[in-house]
Formats: sequence, structure tokens, C-alpha cells
Amino acid sequence: MSVISSAPIGIFDSGIGGLTVAQAVKRALPDEQIVYFGDTAHLPYGDKSTAAIQAYCIKITQLLLKRSCKLILIACNSASAAGFDLVKEYVGKKAKVLNVIDPVVDYLRELYPGKKVGLIGTKQTVNSKVYEQKVRSLGQGINLHSLATPLLVPMIEEGFVDGEISEKIVEKYLNDPWLENLEAIILGCTHYPLIKQLIQNYYGPDIEVIDSSEIVAKALKAFLGFHNLFNRNSTNVDHFMVSDYTDSFEESTRMFFGETINLELTPLWD
Repeated sequence: MSVISSAPIGIFDSGIGGLTVAQAVKRALPDEQIVYFGDTAHLPYGDKSTAAIQAYCIKITQLLLKRSCKLILIACNSASAAGFDLVKEYVGKKAKVLNVIDPVVDYLRELYPGKKVGLIGTKQTVNSKVYEQKVRSLGQGINLHSLATPLLVPMIEEGFVDGEISEKIVEKYLNDPWLENLEAIILGCTHYPLIKQLIQNYYGPDIEVIDSSEIVAKALKAFLGFHNLFNRNSTNVDHFMVSDYTDSFEESTRMFFGETINLELTPLWD
């Protein structure tokens, strides 16, 4: 089964945090149509079991395949860690599948061999040790120090992206001795670009804060180009769906995506 270049790109996340990735993709590929699904009924994925996350991933993938997506981007580190291989096997040749972890690992290989790099993410992402395993397999001597920062996602979802409260929480995590003497730190969750400036302020200009959303968008663009899958003549509009709807999610979309978008309620299980 061949993949059609004019078909949309499917992007999904545990909630609306993946809109940071969707926005970066839209900036890099303005002619592409996006079909976004935020599993707001089950967020956050970071404290869910691997089996539960895999079940959500397959249901969402089914929905995106029904929308004829040519590529499915798992825009969630927790889902990428738990469900990427399963989704790829399930999809087969119906669509391409990408995650948000591999592009960041490639970035480290290019720029940080032999360096000490930090990573902050959810419990699921950190406990899976997927980043450590992939970085170790590079054989580049990268010393990766990962720290679970579970309060950051609910903090950001509630709109605390600057000010004294968010500064104190970020500082408490980053003060951990495990994250001392870094060359760079990875934002290992798609929510975290919204507090990138807080983290950069903490470390100062000499330590790179690695924003996975920008790196993933560049990798996606290169992938589409390699497979000759650029959409060159689409006038289709983007679609944004959530599995549970509240007014606060609608209001938060501007914060994550940079502009107001309409969220369509699409339950995973009817």
C-alpha cells in the first residue's frame, strides 16, 4: 500500500502539550495539513502503566488511519517510549511512523559526543530508560543524567509558565545534584518548551536547553523530503481533536499553539 503525499500528517499527544510540536511542524512545513489528537481524557501519560499507554496509542492510531494520515508522529515522550514499536508494527505499510525521541538522540550524537547532558521528563519517560539505552548504543561516550520532574506537566497545564511559583518549582528540580556540571539539558516532554526560558534563565547562556519540538520538526521535514512525501498543493484545513473537552483546554490552546484553534470532541471509546 503506497503512502499518498497529499495526505495529512497525524500528530498525537497525551493532551495538548504536543501542540508545541504541531506548531513547530506547521512553521517548518506550512503546506502540510495536520490532524492532531490530544488524549485529554487520559492525561497525563507520565504516571500511567506501559500497558495502558500502549492501549491508548493503538486506539488513537486507528483514528488517525481512518483520517488517511500519511505519517503518524507520536508527539509525546511517554508514548514514544512505551508505544512507538507497537504502533509501527500495527501501522505496517499504511503510513510512516516517527517519535520525538530518536531525533533528539541523533542531535546528541552530532553535537555532544563525550559530554555530560541532562534530561528532565515524566516518570514514564525517565523510568523507561529509553534515552539512556539509545544514547549508550551510539557509542559516543555521552554521559546522560535523567531526572523525573512530575510536577511540571500539571503546572504548565494550569497555566503556570512564568512567575514566582513556576520559578520555585523549576529551581527545586534543577538544583538536584544529579544535574550538576552539564553541557546541555534536554526538555524531555513536549510541554516543557513553554517553560524553556525559565530553564534557560536558571542555567544561563552557556548551557544549551535542547527544545525537542524544533529538532523533531526539522527531522520530520528531512524525512518527508527523503521519501518524496511533501504536500505541494493542499488547501485542506487542519483538524484538532481531543478525547475530553473543557473550556480550560480550549483556552490553553493559544498558550501551546500560539493562536486560538477549535477543538473537536472525539472520544476514544464511544
